[in-house]
Amino acid sequence: MKRIGLTGPIGGGKSTVAEILREAGVPVLDADQIAHEGLIARAREVCAALPEACPAGVPDRRKLAERVFRDEEARRRLEAILHPYVRARLEEALMRLEAEGAPLVVLEIPLLFETGWERRLDGVLVVTAPAALRYRRLRARGISEEEARRREAAQLPEAEKRRRADWVIENAGDLSELKAKVLRWLKEVDP
Repeated sequence: MKRIGLTGPIGGGKSTVAEILREAGVPVLDADQIAHEGLIARAREVCAALPEACPAGVPDRRKLAERVFRDEEARRRLEAILHPYVRARLEEALMRLEAEGAPLVVLEIPLLFETGWERRLDGVLVVTAPAALRYRRLRARGISEEEARRREAAQLPEAEKRRRADWVIENAGDLSELKAKVLRWLKEVDP
């Protein structure tokens, strides 16, 4: 089974590419979705480590984001709780897909390089877009440019992601253009 990582800067289009791949029949594992599940499964640990982000005794995602993207130590505490959970769930899903005979799987992992996942993969696809376009997309999702920049600062710089990628897709056009690029890439990777 070929394992490909999907990553890129916030607002670059990772999730859109993941959806195009799912529509094409490719299994895509979403580390962010698993991390959200981990917030529930590890709520007690998260609230003990970051009580100010748990006003009602359960993790509040917005308050968590505000805290961890302003405080590197808080981010490390949260990652120490969630990353092992995410890694275990991804490994379980990979074993299941391999047993089912899936020829290709894509792992959508925003912190792919930061967590060392690239060493376990057959290649990495980075999806990106010009910064102004990414910030415009994020504003439409209710994330300010200031917040986007804080989140970017917690990740490997875009230039380094590009350098370490096996493939880069520029997502500066419309959805049909992106879909065409993704399907061309898919033919190259999984002929």
